[in-house]
Amino acid sequence: MVEISIMIEGQNGLNWPYWKQLAAEVDQLGFAGLFRSDHFTNPNPPDLDSLEMIISLGYLADRTKNIHFGPLVAPVSFREPTLLARQAAAIDDLSNGRMILGLGAGWQEREHHLFGHELGDVKTRMARLEEALEVVTRLFRSDEPVTFEGHFFQLHGATLLPRPQRTGGPRILIGGNGVKRTLPLAARYADIWNAVFLTPADFKERSQILDTLLQQEGRQPSAVKRTVMHGLIFARDTNELEHKLGQFRQDPEFNGLTTEELVSKLVAANKSIIGTPDQIVQQLQAYTQVGAEEIMLQWFDFEDIEGLRAFANNVLPRL
Repeated sequence: MVEISIMIEGQNGLNWPYWKQLAAEVDQLGFAGLFRSDHFTNPNPPDLDSLEMIISLGYLADRTKNIHFGPLVAPVSFREPTLLARQAAAIDDLSNGRMILGLGAGWQEREHHLFGHELGDVKTRMARLEEALEVVTRLFRSDEPVTFEGHFFQLHGATLLPRPQRTGGPRILIGGNGVKRTLPLAARYADIWNAVFLTPADFKERSQILDTLLQQEGRQPSAVKRTVMHGLIFARDTNELEHKLGQFRQDPEFNGLTTEELVSKLVAANKSIIGTPDQIVQQLQAYTQVGAEEIMLQWFDFEDIEGLRAFANNVLPRL
């Protein structure tokens, strides 16, 4: 049975009223988790409300009972890893082990420039991420004082106190599809791998590569949970679906296609998980057949609570 979670783009106008309502609904509707991005703002204006990530997860730890949660993902380009480790461990303990710490290299240039953080080139970002993963995992997993001399981060006999209640600390998630850097880091450090916008065939291929890399690290393939994040366009019926697909009808390539033909073409092009409940179930099952254990679906309309309920009632029981 695959787990289905909701993922929110927190920089797209998320505020406390929206977050409180979404948290309550997702926790009660049968979803496995609630995840959110960690950004100051979007790559392009206008700037919208963007509820601070750590504070929002602290709220989930105290006010929800069923779901796991975390960032997809926290950039170590502006999240200092020793502080982030302390925060994540505390939230995990408060929530009785429901925190998942997603870590990433950072990518969005505009927010780093606006708020005075150094992003660096891709090589720099990946090197900084690797050091951050080493720092966080050592702090989580070592009961002895940790010393680490890196280019970006240094520890001198540091001990994370109180010790995490979960053995080894909060679960670490690494997201991304890159074969050269991301998957090797997942094989070495991750408890969860999160693929991003991959087709089922591509997901299967990357997952098999991860199996090999895990074995090279002396770990079993089962040591890392396989998950995927994807966009979602959900409609209760074909009339609502055609309305939501209106944006794509402006493309001459899609002129003359039936709604079903348009959905098939968009899904094949990896645009999103798209359709009515029957279509959504079929598309999600394609991922379960290639080993996906959890699917995080982007829910863009914070006000569409009725749509979220309809999805939960008409899709979740069939998975």
